[in-house]
Amino acid sequence: MAINRNSLRGKLFIIIFGANTKRGRLFDVFLLWFILISILVVCLESVPKIRDRYDSVFFYLETFFTIIFTIEYFLRIYSHPKPLKYLLSFYGIIDLLSVIPYYLTYFLPASHYLITIRILRLLRVFRILKLSSFVHHAQVLKSALASSLQKITVFMLFIVALVLIIGTIMYVVEGEANGFTSIPQSIYWAIVTITTVGYGDLTPQTPLGQVISSIVMIMGYAIIAVPTGIVTVEMSRSQPVAKKVNEIECLSCARSMPFNANFCSNCGHPLKE
Repeated sequence: MAINRNSLRGKLFIIIFGANTKRGRLFDVFLLWFILISILVVCLESVPKIRDRYDSVFFYLETFFTIIFTIEYFLRIYSHPKPLKYLLSFYGIIDLLSVIPYYLTYFLPASHYLITIRILRLLRVFRILKLSSFVHHAQVLKSALASSLQKITVFMLFIVALVLIIGTIMYVVEGEANGFTSIPQSIYWAIVTITTVGYGDLTPQTPLGQVISSIVMIMGYAIIAVPTGIVTVEMSRSQPVAKKVNEIECLSCARSMPFNANFCSNCGHPLKE
């Protein structure tokens, strides 16, 4: 459904969604600065000494930024020709998640620190600066992860079964006397060991347990390489058939068009101003 570019709704759409227009780029640049400053405020507030001294300042700043982002979110819904399309899009979901934590503080006080999810909104910088190569490679990675999802899922199920077996064996071998007080505790040890993290808070004491531990650590190096190899293979496969990801949205009908197009093939409006 096309919108009247001269109406209030049309003008808002051009400003808010028109990254290929001067007003649209200016709006997005200001928005990105607001996002960066709001994230900085949240990070500084987590420092006890600074929070104790400027607690009220942080509260008002967070409230101010949240009000701005909330208004912007509803303006995006109002001005978009297809509001549902925006709501269900990646950016629409991220925009919603960037304001929800503030309102959740009335139920979960510490949840406002989740406001840092706003950092994901900075992905728009690729669109604003037209960094097509970055967008292209991001799309290739996304395609590779989606293609390898089933393989990685099977691999993870295998790892779950493996750590369960190893944890049970260590529980039997070491016993509660050596700190392996339960099978879940032993599974925790198996996960820490097989990922080669090695916190050292739980270690085998018996010779047999130490031998098993050495084998598990060696296995860990091979296991870590498997998902990397799966994704790498899928990336090499998806590279030649990568979709045209550098697109712009028509400011009249909201259809996505190739970035090098000058006019919308759906409604005929110029795509670049």
